[in-house]
Amino acid sequence: MTFYLLANHLLNFVLPAAAVALLLVLSSRVFGGLFRSSRPVAATWWAQTVIVFAANVAVLVAGLVFFGRDGKMMTYAAMVASAAVCQWILLGAWRA
Repeated sequence: MTFYLLANHLLNFVLPAAAVALLLVLSSRVFGGLFRSSRPVAATWWAQTVIVFAANVAVLVAGLVFFGRDGKMMTYAAMVASAAVCQWILLGAWRA
């Protein structure tokens, strides 16, 4: 496998995690008045995006290990659920 193919596979593996993280954080900034605490844990949007992205990649790797292949819908559903819980914790919404 060439470097180009390896980079292509890795990029396609983590792209859903990056897209979900970025869209979730940006949409929480737009619609954030509903569940925002007075003091969020991670104040900046890029810090929230990095943390949610790392959690998403961890779920994708766990799904790859558990199922033996990537791209399973159950893994994507778990990724979305973990991203939502992670963002809920980062916003401090349990204190609202």
